[in-house]
Parts: sequence; structure tokens; C-alpha cells
Amino acid sequence: MESDQSPRIKGVVIISLPPEDNPSLGKTITAFTLSDDHYFEEPAQTDQEFQIPVQTPPPQNPQIQYSSLGFFVHTPRKLLGLICISLFALVLYKSAFSSTLRQELKDSDNDEKLQSFVFPLYHKLRIRPISHNDLQFNKLLKFVNKESLVAHVNDAIFPRSNNKLTSVNAAATDSSAIFPVRGNVYPDGLYFTYMLVGDPPRPFYLDIDTASDLTWIQCDAPCTSCAKGANALYKPRKNNILPPKDSLCLELQRNQNAGYCEGGTCQQCDYEIGYADHSSSMGVLARDELNLMMTDGSSTKLNFIFGCAYDQQGLLLNTLAKTDGILGLSKAKVSLPSQLASRGIIKNVVGHCLANDVDGDGYMFLGDDFVPPWGMAWVPLLDTPSIDSYYTEVMKLKYGSSPLSLGGQDRRVRRILFDSGSSYTYFTKEAYSELVAALKEVSGEGLVQDTSDPTLPFCWKFNSPISSVTDVKQFFKTITLQFGSKWWIISTKFQIPPEGYLIINGKGNVCLGILDGSNVHDGSTIILGDISLRGQLVVYDNVNKKIGWMASDCNKHNTLPFFEG
Repeated sequence: MESDQSPRIKGVVIISLPPEDNPSLGKTITAFTLSDDHYFEEPAQTDQEFQIPVQTPPPQNPQIQYSSLGFFVHTPRKLLGLICISLFALVLYKSAFSSTLRQELKDSDNDEKLQSFVFPLYHKLRIRPISHNDLQFNKLLKFVNKESLVAHVNDAIFPRSNNKLTSVNAAATDSSAIFPVRGNVYPDGLYFTYMLVGDPPRPFYLDIDTASDLTWIQCDAPCTSCAKGANALYKPRKNNILPPKDSLCLELQRNQNAGYCEGGTCQQCDYEIGYADHSSSMGVLARDELNLMMTDGSSTKLNFIFGCAYDQQGLLLNTLAKTDGILGLSKAKVSLPSQLASRGIIKNVVGHCLANDVDGDGYMFLGDDFVPPWGMAWVPLLDTPSIDSYYTEVMKLKYGSSPLSLGGQDRRVRRILFDSGSSYTYFTKEAYSELVAALKEVSGEGLVQDTSDPTLPFCWKFNSPISSVTDVKQFFKTITLQFGSKWWIISTKFQIPPEGYLIINGKGNVCLGILDGSNVHDGSTIILGDISLRGQLVVYDNVNKKIGWMASDCNKHNTLPFFEG
């Protein structure tokens, strides 16, 4: 019977994609049905909330008639299926179009980089001699175990607590940024943190260095001499490179002689930094995005200037087995804290807390949020315009109760440099000689000097291997630096216990981590390196021009994202 023969209905969806040369036209979706009935009806518009334009194509066969109305009335299940198919098609299209657009933009950007990204490289013999003022007094006796691998940054790139984004153009946050620190004095000989640079941000491990001005990262520009560091080389773009007339470029080169290019033809800002161990780094200045997590929970993204280092020489290459460059933390205008302070992001304050090797790691911060309100010992910084490192004056030096000579013409006062870039501490020749003489009494306490041990100039062995300085600290005395006044009672003191100048090496011997500084710098400056800064919270306050310290276990922030994974 006729009533038993219902018409056969088929649902059809036609999706028309936009032309490639004009994707702004959007796409159209046409929904209709095919049946045995011979009538024609315009398809209905989809819901206005989605605002999807609907277009009806002309019928190719006049005998085929289609009706969306009949389809909607008689087949609700098919209607639901049609809607699902349409939404699925919409998602697929959006994904495909976005991916295509991103790839086109990426290809366009790559084309730009390939057009003109070459830096002129200069042979070492053509470079002007490095002046005395160029020398950075760090990288002193770095010991690096190349076989030891660093952990990867996992959640550090996208911290879970990142809830608010602060742009550099916004009002000054006057906050602080805190960073986890890893490392040890022996066997690695350095403490380092990470920076997130670029867009998208990538981690780079940097040796924290309070005696260096410029932050630099090993750079494929292309690279002439780079170590295989912890991460891939930084790859700059043409527009990252700083022009030679930039104010920070001029500031960096103010103590350097000309010689990189003649006649002002350079299109980039070249630099070369020489270090006290005769290592060097050469490159150009670059500008890129730096991502910082602030203490108020915000994420600050700003452009900062750093060195794109394509040629490293000397012992510095050993240090770079674990890191990708150096984090400059001095008072200079080009240093990272000074750049952040000039933008109003932080106050120009730097702090670090390096744990003892047994405890491991530590933290550093930029800004003043983590400066304790009490308990700190403070001394004034030497306020000399030509000196950007952190110097102060020491009045007296003692090993136990025995005074050590500061040496030189003026035996009353000597400069002392706080240098987190130096693994060990350096005394003047006179003070070092008297310290070594005083330590001869140790041999009568069961320790015997092991002259065959090349780790450091003075190492002692016990009747059994030593596992910790605690096992032998009773044989040694505390070293005290006196600041500010010649009167012992009212003066400020920096005390270095045996844990602050001794290390235990791989042979189970105990070694003296204080070295003869007669050939370092001018020979009359005491340099406090990592070994003596461990177990202390040290703060460099460039706002109030002072430096302070207090004893700490440095594990207050040991849950920072650096250690995850």
C-alpha cells in the first residue's frame, strides 16, 4: 500500500571552504535532504548565535528536490546526527586553518632569517688587546665534571602558579624575582640558575656571577668555538641584534679600545670579555624576551639585552659543560639587575644563598622582598664610579686568635671582593703564607699532607678516608674578617668556619680552598669565592650602597620548580 511505502530520505551536508587567497570570507555550510517527493524548498538558516553564513548551491538535477523542513520533521535522530557532523567539520576546519596560518607565518619568519643573518667573525690576532679594566675577576679555578648531567627543566617553563601576566609597559611592580640555584664547589666548581629567554621561552643555565657585568649565552651566530652546554645554542634573528649606537652598547665598550670595525661601518655591537684565568668570550649584543616569575604571583615579560656569545676560549669552555653562559649581576648598567631596576620592575638589590655541598643547591633573588628586616650584618660598598663589582674594605684578618698580615704598603686596610663567580677564596701573598704556616700544626693532629694529591695546593689525608669536613673540623680554626673599625668589639665581622674554606675531594682527603692571590687582579685584593660564601645569605644593596650577610642553611626555597622532575 501507498501508506506503507515511506519516501527514502538521505541527509546531505556540503561544506564550502574559503579561497586560499582570502580566508576572511569564512566557510559556508549547506544542509538538505534527498527524498522521492518532487518538490523544492530553500534550506533553513542555522542558529544566529553561531553566525555561520549558509549558502544554497544551484541544483545540478532538476528532478532532484530536497527539503530540510521535511527532514527536520520526520527524522529527529538524523537531525541530531547532522548537527554533530556540522560541528565536527567546523572544529576540523578551524584546526587546519590555524595550523596552516601558523606554518605560513613561521615560513615567512624563517625566510627573513635566511636572507641576511651572518655575523662577521674576527680572528683572535685582529682583536685589540684587552685592557686591565676589561678583566672580569671570576672563573678562578673552575672544576667541572663533564660526565655529570644536569636535570631538565619541566614545569619551570610554565609554572603552575602563573596566574597573572604583567607587561613591561605596565606600572612598576616593585617586586622581586626568585630563582633556584644548583651547584657545588667540588667537583663542579660553580653555582648556576636558569633563565627563560625568547618566545616561546626556552631555559638556559647560567653561572651566577656577581663580578661580571654582562649576561651572555652561547649563540649560534654561527658559533666559532662553543662548548656542548646543558641546552641547545641560542638562535637569534636579525632583528635581535643590537645596533652599535645603543646606549648600553656604548656603556659596555666605554673601557674598551676601538678595533672591531673601522669608520663606523658596523651594524652590530661587538664585545670581548677577558677573565682572570685568561679565558675569554666574544660575541655581539642581542635583545630578546625574558620571562620572570615575581613574588606577587605575576609573570613579567620584558626585553633585555645580553651577549650572543659565538667564540669562547680557555678554561671557560670546561665550565660550559654544565651551563650555557654567565649571568652578570654586578652594579654595571648592562647587568641584569640594573636593567630590571631601570624599568621599575625591581629595586636594584641582588641576593644569593649557597648551601654547603652536603646540603646542596640554594637560591638567589633580584629585588628586596627577601631581605631580612633584622639579623643582617652590613658594611658600606666602595662607591667608586669606575668599579662595578662589589668591593668593600677589610680592616683585619685572623686565623683563630692569630692575626694575618694584609700585606702591601698600607697594611691597615685592604679591598675585599665578594665574587660568586670564583670557586675558591684568594688571600694576599702575605696573608696566604702566614695561613699556610699556621696550618702546619694540623699535621701534628693526625692529618698528614698528601703532596701527591693534585686537587689543590694543600691537601691532607687521615688514617682513613674522610667523608665530611665535620669529621676533621676540630683540627682547624675559624677565619675572621673584620670590617668598619679597628676596634674589635664594635666592628662588623665575617666569620669563615672550617666548612667555609675546606673541601673533601674524591680521594677522601681534605684540601685547603684558600689560594695565593698574588697573581690575581692587582695582588692586593682579597677575593671571597663560593667556598666561603656558602652557608650565608649575602645581599648586595645597590640602592643603599651596602653589602650584608647572615648565616643560613639556604634551604628556605628548595621546592622551586628547577628541582621538579
